[in-house]
Amino acid sequence: MLFQFDSDELVGEVKDFNENLALGMQNLLDTDAAYEGVTPYDVVFQQDQLRLLRYRSDDVVARHSTPLLIVYALVNRPYMTDLQANRSMVRRLLEQGQDVYLIDWGYPLATDCCLSLGDYIHAYMATCVQAVCADYGVDKLNILGICQGGALSLCYSALYPDTVHKLITMVTPVDFKTADNMLSHWVQNVDVDLLVDTLGNVPGELLNGVFLSLKPYHLLGQKYLSLVDLMKDPQAVKHFMRMEQWIADSPDQAGEAFRQFMQDFYQQNKLIKGEVVIDSDRVDLKQLTMPILNVYATQDHLVPPSASTALADYVGTDDYTELAFEGGHIGIYVSAKAQKTVPAAIATWLSER
Repeated sequence: MLFQFDSDELVGEVKDFNENLALGMQNLLDTDAAYEGVTPYDVVFQQDQLRLLRYRSDDVVARHSTPLLIVYALVNRPYMTDLQANRSMVRRLLEQGQDVYLIDWGYPLATDCCLSLGDYIHAYMATCVQAVCADYGVDKLNILGICQGGALSLCYSALYPDTVHKLITMVTPVDFKTADNMLSHWVQNVDVDLLVDTLGNVPGELLNGVFLSLKPYHLLGQKYLSLVDLMKDPQAVKHFMRMEQWIADSPDQAGEAFRQFMQDFYQQNKLIKGEVVIDSDRVDLKQLTMPILNVYATQDHLVPPSASTALADYVGTDDYTELAFEGGHIGIYVSAKAQKTVPAAIATWLSER
């Protein structure tokens, strides 16, 4: 049977498409040229490319007695947690009475190629924890580690358990060789030594291309066609373009830290084996005896649930809780559903302990 179509309907769709495209061009031109979040903050510590931020809030609510430090991934910029006023995990946590600090790792320079995981954990993270505790007047803090930042937070908390009151991991890989982990399958046969020895720092554009290739139809085509339907809405266009900027804003990776993370975590899965060594210190997840909340996304294509929920089998705490979010790796920060549920659940869990 021949395919039949309504010519008038087709003409109407083409007309609507062109009108949306024309009307939306001005909205595109009016979007922010540069963007790094919406919530005001103070820089309380700075070292090399790193900045430690403390977010400000005008909300008159009782403040939690323990500050919360967000540790984001090295491979993306942390303003995904504060993308816009109605899509800001930072703001929702402030509204829940949390005092929020965040490590902004910055953009590594070519001369940072020798920075190791030991530098990031023993030097940068440890110093930031000390700075937060001194700023707040406490001996311990709570940590919220996100994605790769969650893996770094697991290592830090296992090595410095006396400084961490409670630990939250969000979309954090723990078992790096689950059968459904597409990123892990991709990296298994990469000659990481050759890559790092050749390039020094690993370009952010290279890694961004890898991440986009995991969902090529959606991330490289479908979403741009869908944008045309949104272009008459200035706020929708701004949100889309902020997301696009964040996706493209991928810092280069310090070569030695990248080498160890890819080889020890992804290729050899040493974290769950208790074989990760940071400088001369072995990371033993059984040292994680503080309360732990593990938040994962059920539709996560970068960190599948099985890679994250494996944490329960390796920690030393009796106070371990999981929170499943029905969404994806990015939606857990910015979707309307996440804004209503995830920060409130985190704040409730913290307050109950």
